[in-house]
Amino acid sequence: MKKILFETHHLYYLPNFIPIIDNLRSKVGYDIYASMPQYMHEKERKLFHSACSSIKLQVIDAEIETERVEEIKSTNFDVIVVGNVGQLKKIVSESTLAVMVYHGIGLKQSYYNDFDQRIDIRSVESEARYNELEEQGHSNLALTGYTKLDPLFSNDDQEKNNTKEKLGINNNLPTLLYAPTFYPTSFDNLARELEFISSEFNVIIKLHNFSWFQSRYSYQSALAKDIVFQSENVYLLDNSVYNIIPYYKISDLLISDISSTIFEFLPLDRPIIQAECLSLRMRHRIFKKRFWKKLDTARMQELDFVYKVGMPSELFRNVSFACDYPEEMSNLRLEAHDYFLYKRDGNASGRLIDEIEKRF
Repeated sequence: MKKILFETHHLYYLPNFIPIIDNLRSKVGYDIYASMPQYMHEKERKLFHSACSSIKLQVIDAEIETERVEEIKSTNFDVIVVGNVGQLKKIVSESTLAVMVYHGIGLKQSYYNDFDQRIDIRSVESEARYNELEEQGHSNLALTGYTKLDPLFSNDDQEKNNTKEKLGINNNLPTLLYAPTFYPTSFDNLARELEFISSEFNVIIKLHNFSWFQSRYSYQSALAKDIVFQSENVYLLDNSVYNIIPYYKISDLLISDISSTIFEFLPLDRPIIQAECLSLRMRHRIFKKRFWKKLDTARMQELDFVYKVGMPSELFRNVSFACDYPEEMSNLRLEAHDYFLYKRDGNASGRLIDEIEKRF
């Protein structure tokens, strides 16, 4: 029996891991666990435990972090899967196969910087990114696709109906999904525009995990609650909703900024709006070079498959046009999918498991 641990640094890493877990469960010979660092926000850890309980996933936990780390090391896992480097070196034993399924594929440089030589396999979401990492000297790569998106390829009408009913959305209106990142974010500038467009569209707001659990960004969840209170047809997904995939499925259009969601929505071939009206901290407004160094500017220039909104006042016009003519950028979106992602088969987790089993 092979023991495998999913080290879940944040709650929003789980959607990347669950398709792998489901795939492993269809096989014989795996004892599967998950764990979250003890120093994470108490509410986030409670939600993590609840999520693991709902999918019957064993959890390694302890009163203090040093005890948690020691329990993981003493269990001597055959495989540990991580979504960032985090505690990796502290929890792996010499014989452990360390696997990274990075938690995001957006427009931040952290994708390239969050790396450690101890990682034995790094799951890569596209051929383009694989080639880029290989050119940088990485040799531990596995071209798999993005595991988080595997469930997006299953078309379950009952699941979609259940999601809509749970939200109570108006079935007579088109549905927009707004999924900004926490920083640099478009939310500060677009918040009140969402109230305006909600008269003609359902607006689902899916905030970043940090907008709920990090004090620096918690004003975003407070503002979102206020918008819901003052508007009709605006639906805020609360902090217990860690998986955005079901909401992709029921949305006619995505609005985001520099989030991974811009790429994750591509398999559905539906319109995407990128909001470029970002709110920056004072030091980044003054020292803009520091800000741009944090972003993958080369990748940003390749986004020819989105409608770009530079001013909040442009949002309604672009949303209306995109919903009226959803096929307008279809060819560009299909090309973008094949460039930024991998095969359209919902089997990224299967390819990763094949790669892991080759090492046994």
